[in-house]
Amino acid sequence: MSDLKGKIDKANLPQHVAIIMDGNGRWAKTRGEQRTFGHRNAIEAVRNAINACNEIEIPYLTLYTFSTENWKRPTDEVDTLMSLLSESLLNEAEEIYTKGLRLHFIGDIAKLPDLVREQLLNLVDLTKDNKGGNLILALNYGAQHEILKAVKEIASDVKDGKVAINDIDDKLFENHLYTKDFPPVDLMIRTSGEIRISNFMLWQIAYAELQFLDVLWPDFSKDIFFQCILDYQNKERRYGMTSEQVK
Repeated sequence: MSDLKGKIDKANLPQHVAIIMDGNGRWAKTRGEQRTFGHRNAIEAVRNAINACNEIEIPYLTLYTFSTENWKRPTDEVDTLMSLLSESLLNEAEEIYTKGLRLHFIGDIAKLPDLVREQLLNLVDLTKDNKGGNLILALNYGAQHEILKAVKEIASDVKDGKVAINDIDDKLFENHLYTKDFPPVDLMIRTSGEIRISNFMLWQIAYAELQFLDVLWPDFSKDIFFQCILDYQNKERRYGMTSEQVK
C-alpha cells in the first residue's frame, strides 16, 4: 500500500487547491459507453479529492463543477449533469456536514434549475458554522464573466462617486470577485491530459503552480492527489523574485 500521504510535509501545504475535473466523456468512450456514463462514474473521484484534501487538512478546495460554457453541450448531457448535481447535493449532505466541511459556491447560480439551487443554498446554510475546511463548487462559473462583473461594479461605484480612480488597486478589485473571502489558488490541477485553463479562475491562479495530469477524471484517486501535493512541495515559488531573495 502506498505511503504517499506520509511523505507530505504538513508545514508546506497549499492553502487553496483548485481542480478542473476533465475527461469523463473520454473515459466513457473507451468503455463503449455514452458520455453521461462517465459523469455518473466520476462521483467517486470527487469523493477522493475531497477526502484527500480533508485528511491532510488543506483548508480550501475548489472544484470546477459546471462552467458558463457547459450550457452549449447536448441537452441530454446538461440534464444529466444537473440531475447528478442534485443527487450529489442530497446524498453527500450528511457526509459533508459530519466531516465539518463548509460548503460555498462561486458563479451565477440564478440560471441553475430551481431544485438544484434550493438544495445548494440549503447545504450552504447547514454548513455555515463548520470549521473543518472549505469546499467550493464553481457552478455556472466563468472567469471572464466574473472579471467583467467586477469591472462593471467598480465602474458603477466610480460613476456614483463612491470610489476614486486612484483608489482602484488589487485589493479593491478582488473584493468584487466571487472569491473575495478565499485565499488565492496555490495549486491548480487539471486531469485528462489537456493543457489549458478553460476560463477558470484567471485572476486567482496568477501565481499558482499548474499541474496537468494524463489521468481521466473518473480514475482520480487519493494517491494521485497526494502525489500532486508532493510535486507541489518540490517547487520553488518565487513570485517574481530570485531564488536568493526567496531563501
